[in-house]
Amino acid sequence: MTERIFRAKRFAALFLFACGLLLFPARLTAEPTPTNQDRMTAQMVCEYLTRGHLNKPEIGDEMSRRLFRRFLKDLDPAKLYFTKADIDEFKKNETDLDDMILKGDLSFAYKVYTKYVARLAERVKLVEELVDAKHDFTAKESMSTNYDALENASTDEAIKERWRQRVKLDLLMQRIGEKPLPEAEAKKKVLDRYKGQLKRWKQLDNTDLVEIYLGSLTTCLDPHTNYMSPATLDDFEIAMRLNLDGIGAVLRSEDGHAIIVEVVPGGAAALDGRLKVNDKIVAVGQDEGEFVDAVDMKLRDVVKMVRGKRGTKVRLKVVPAGKLEPVVYELTRRKIELKSQEARGEVIEQGKKADGTALKIGVIDLPSFYSDFGKTKDPKSATEDVRKILKDFSGKNVDAVVLDLRHNGGGSLQEALALTGLFFDKGPVVQVKDARGVRRLDDPEAGIVYDGPLVVLTSHMSASASEILAGALQDYGRALIVGDTATHGKGTVQTIIDLGGNDGAKMGALKLTIQQFYRVNGDSTQVRGVLADVVIPSMTEVLATGEKELDYALAFDQVKPADHADYGLITGDLKTALKERSAKRIKDSADFAKLNKEIEQFKTRKARKTLPLNEKELKEEFGKEGIEKLDPNINEKPEPSDNGVFKFKRDFTNNEILKIAEDFIQGKKLLTQR
Repeated sequence: MTERIFRAKRFAALFLFACGLLLFPARLTAEPTPTNQDRMTAQMVCEYLTRGHLNKPEIGDEMSRRLFRRFLKDLDPAKLYFTKADIDEFKKNETDLDDMILKGDLSFAYKVYTKYVARLAERVKLVEELVDAKHDFTAKESMSTNYDALENASTDEAIKERWRQRVKLDLLMQRIGEKPLPEAEAKKKVLDRYKGQLKRWKQLDNTDLVEIYLGSLTTCLDPHTNYMSPATLDDFEIAMRLNLDGIGAVLRSEDGHAIIVEVVPGGAAALDGRLKVNDKIVAVGQDEGEFVDAVDMKLRDVVKMVRGKRGTKVRLKVVPAGKLEPVVYELTRRKIELKSQEARGEVIEQGKKADGTALKIGVIDLPSFYSDFGKTKDPKSATEDVRKILKDFSGKNVDAVVLDLRHNGGGSLQEALALTGLFFDKGPVVQVKDARGVRRLDDPEAGIVYDGPLVVLTSHMSASASEILAGALQDYGRALIVGDTATHGKGTVQTIIDLGGNDGAKMGALKLTIQQFYRVNGDSTQVRGVLADVVIPSMTEVLATGEKELDYALAFDQVKPADHADYGLITGDLKTALKERSAKRIKDSADFAKLNKEIEQFKTRKARKTLPLNEKELKEEFGKEGIEKLDPNINEKPEPSDNGVFKFKRDFTNNEILKIAEDFIQGKKLLTQR
């Protein structure tokens, strides 16, 4: 969550590019060397880290060792590429990296990158050999996944054996996916994947390599301090303001092609109607200009060509899905509203009142605390969008509101303060601690927009600003928190510092941890998160990575509580009654019984340090769904568009949430029945 944005930006989940493997941007020279801009960027980042970070760190030998381990792990986490001899060679600089980077010397990053690409090319040749080798999928065999305990291979035989197992697993996953591939097609797909990986890494430019290396440095301080390249910075701004100029198409890279994943409702492509999901963009032309070949181009560069000022024209040479011959579509760029990422609401009828009429529950889906920080004439604001929805709900006489933050990873601190304040009159929302001490941040606007029964849905993925809102409303006795046992546990505040530019070239930005925040009751949400009042079984409990599992996460601590009101809407007796009724329904549900079994199976698999390379065992252990979670590239499908209309999915989990809300509305009646 960022407190301030100078000219800030980063990437958001629903944006105009995503890649199955690693997406990195224009080709480095045969003998890449750092530029003056690289040096200046590194020195500025180090200066801000030592002066501005909450912990005022020293960039010394310990930081050098951390950077050494982190950078190599970021490049080669499974220890498939670098040999032991490579690591031994790199180790000569293990305690020199601090001195080097303080001087702006990034030569170590370039040396490691050059060796990595060379090893990648060697491994692709090995894969070419191994995909055609005979593999016994009935043999009792397993592969270690305890990569931290593995040593880098020291001999050609050890390298080949490690890759034999890797390729065998790749082929196995193609055999037991939802739609098993024929042998020849499976072999081609596996080989093409590694060839594509090599191609992308060869396309890395200086900016990208600097981003990776400085990113490895910054995350040695805490998981949320990070360096962002100029391109990443641009993407962040689009994510925060939820609009951009372009054609309105979500793209991903596959086998060197830019593939249409989604056509955004209301965009130029959607209004034109010709561009479809799974179409391939093979060339891009500006207005009357020449076409530029987009095959094997970095996805980010394809996106850059397709984007442009509203009112201008772009020509796309497209191979429609299922066809061979390309066609040309001319589109006029327009403003695109990323509607699926903004607050949306629906009123649902659930249960009956005493007079026989239906109860009305208003559900709000809030994916992030977005804001464009006043940079447009019509600024986007999560608070204002939620305010409008709440007023609409009031006009429809809803009996309760459910605010869904289960997939909300945070956003603007100012939006978190203002949005939380919609549900109580006045007072502190959160406390923050920095070098100046502890201070409280209050609701910026007196008055209540909605004062009725409120349920806040959270999960292990709810982080930062979501935790501020959930924690404050829980402390005020204002909302019932329902969901996973606890939220993510990110209790820190970041600011984004634009590093400016040199000779007209931007240098990117630093996302820097400057504060730790605390609930009004004095507890930090750091590591611990916000505990749910009513827990519902969910796979996100075990699938999502919490703060406590991240390297170098700051520790939990406490400050003095801040004076605040207690609305008393969530009494201990009521909470107990709601938990008991929900627990009974869950216990009696066949769907939840199946889910609980899957959760326990996943926990068992997660604890294992090996993977079976026997087809029967792999099928039995993972099943179709498990295998697809293990390898997201298997049978990858784009998420279908909802055409901008929000509908609260009526699955067994959400139905239980509505039942809890119904019980909450009838709280007094429940207590008299106990």
